[in-house]
Amino acid sequence: MKVLYLGEETLRQPSKPVEHIDDSLHELIREMFITMDTDKGIGLAAPQVGKNIRLFIVKIDDGVERVFINPLIVGTSEKQCSYEEGCLSIPKMYADVIRPESVTVQYQDINGRRKTIEATGLLARVIQHEYDHLEGILFIDRLSEKERDELVAKFAQQQERKKQREAKKRARA
Repeated sequence: MKVLYLGEETLRQPSKPVEHIDDSLHELIREMFITMDTDKGIGLAAPQVGKNIRLFIVKIDDGVERVFINPLIVGTSEKQCSYEEGCLSIPKMYADVIRPESVTVQYQDINGRRKTIEATGLLARVIQHEYDHLEGILFIDRLSEKERDELVAKFAQQQERKKQREAKKRARA
């Protein structure tokens, strides 16, 4: 399963609700966890793998695999905090992002049960980051215009160098 990078249209589209929780969705979730673990991520949203549905997964340092289907953020704290974020869709690029310190989210779990949790700390941060993906928002959209432009330019340079290295490898083969 391939993670889409900045520039892919799917990353900028609001996602549609998950209609059916079935074996094919369970398989997608399984593949997403494998991809996230392989890429050393702590969260992954379905749009990042080309699926325009309201689904994301999280596995932070506690090792618990969390699945959020049709999530809805219903509350956030007034207190905000800044924390460095990165994204599998913009690899090796990081910036400080200000977000609410805690969040309350309603969602369905992998079995379709409706749940509500209040999350704080890193879990709250990752939930908000992945939820943004479902709205077509990337963490760079939460930066100042100057910061965003600099980061996008660095990413474009990184991708160009990567293409050049791959072209050299193919030429030698």
